[in-house]
Amino acid sequence: MRRRAGRRKIPIVNTIDAPTTPPEVSTAWARVFAAVYDPFLWLGERAGARALRQDILAGARGCTVDLGSGTGLNLPHYPNELDELVLAEPDPAMRSRLEKRLSRSNAPARLIDAPAERLPLDDGSVDTIVSTFVLCTVDDPELALREVRRVLRPGGQLLFIEHVRSESPRLAAWQRRLAGPWRSFARGCRCDRRTADLIAASGLTLDVVQQGTWRAMPPIVRPLIAGRARKEER
Repeated sequence: MRRRAGRRKIPIVNTIDAPTTPPEVSTAWARVFAAVYDPFLWLGERAGARALRQDILAGARGCTVDLGSGTGLNLPHYPNELDELVLAEPDPAMRSRLEKRLSRSNAPARLIDAPAERLPLDDGSVDTIVSTFVLCTVDDPELALREVRRVLRPGGQLLFIEHVRSESPRLAAWQRRLAGPWRSFARGCRCDRRTADLIAASGLTLDVVQQGTWRAMPPIVRPLIAGRARKEER
């Protein structure tokens, strides 16, 4: 993804470009989890998640913000024509790995230390927000989605890929039973959120929602939704 001169930039307020959090804040498990994150997802990426990222992110346009960017698995899939790409990652261990991937890629993206629930962005300043496997992990998804709606321009879009609660009663029951252990292992990830319902309740309009399977991953996180939601024009 290249950015030519003269394109719009996203105003960043009340923050300093990462890194802003001292490394010692990161726990031992946070560092281990960040280190094993890409290997853990490797089979899932090869089995279809990478192609899904490419398909969904091809729709990004204008000023784009990638929420919870993690280690940067979305980076290769953004179009060259974006005005600007901002990567928001609040976890120090993940952000450290993201910085390294960003330096190797030469992608002209800005990296900021910001959670989805508190985006340091002006109202109506963003054309596209991307959430890939993020809304499962944020502490307050309703607040995060309110922030998404606040910073999107009228007509702006949320592009998402999220694992969700299964429509199968049997698998949903297993998701409920294993929600606690999985949350501890995956650093806050909830395996049974009804994310499509949360997006719809946020005031965004769901234009496209496709259901799928995160192949080669543990069964409790296999049910997927992917698509686009839109902030209505005034």
